[in-house]
Amino acid sequence: MTNSYFIPKTHSTNALLREMLRKENLYEGYLLHTDFQEAGKGQSGNSWESAAGENLLFSMVLYPEQIAIDEQFILSQLVSIAIKKVLDKYVEDVTIKWPNDIYWKDKKLAGILIESSLQGSKIKSMVIGIGLNVNQTEFFSDAPNPISLSQIVGQEQDRVILLESIAKNIMVMYSEMHTKSIQSEYAEMLYRKDGFHLYQSEDALFKASIHAVRPDGQLVLLTEKGSLRNFYFKEVAFVQ
Repeated sequence: MTNSYFIPKTHSTNALLREMLRKENLYEGYLLHTDFQEAGKGQSGNSWESAAGENLLFSMVLYPEQIAIDEQFILSQLVSIAIKKVLDKYVEDVTIKWPNDIYWKDKKLAGILIESSLQGSKIKSMVIGIGLNVNQTEFFSDAPNPISLSQIVGQEQDRVILLESIAKNIMVMYSEMHTKSIQSEYAEMLYRKDGFHLYQSEDALFKASIHAVRPDGQLVLLTEKGSLRNFYFKEVAFVQ
């Protein structure tokens, strides 16, 4: 792939790409991928288990200076949709679990970690890290529900084709940036978008349905009693 760099193993593709950005100017869409991360991270510092050479582990850089800081969740939505659309060609029942995990039924296929560098009131750069379970067949960490694409379809998949397809989707959607369309598609692709399900907040276990996701990423839930409750990431959890 053009504008990409492969390293057999690294501490973290996000960390390495941020380090590279401090030293040189990289093309927008520059992609760093590896076969193994010694300390891969997910959201809020969670670890990401991935067997060497079996999955997709990569990071991309964008310079979305045109996007307001309080509206940058649109890029999380965009990346989630881009990944789902590629996976839709392989399997059915792929959804986006708010804010940006990729699920197959009730199991996690991929995770996204986005880290922004700010300069004044603008986003100077954004590093998007993606981990997609492709060919791993056994998982040993305490992650509750991992699954790989090969486990679902029953055969190994070409990681290079997946990588190129996802990267292309992201860049096409990013260059077009149809905000309303992205928000609408995201809402339709959400995990548990229909019906009432169990949620756990800091103060209660309750049943609710997804009412909306605000531009800043806030999840709006409609409780069974008819009230609306708003949550940012990590303020509420889906209960299986």
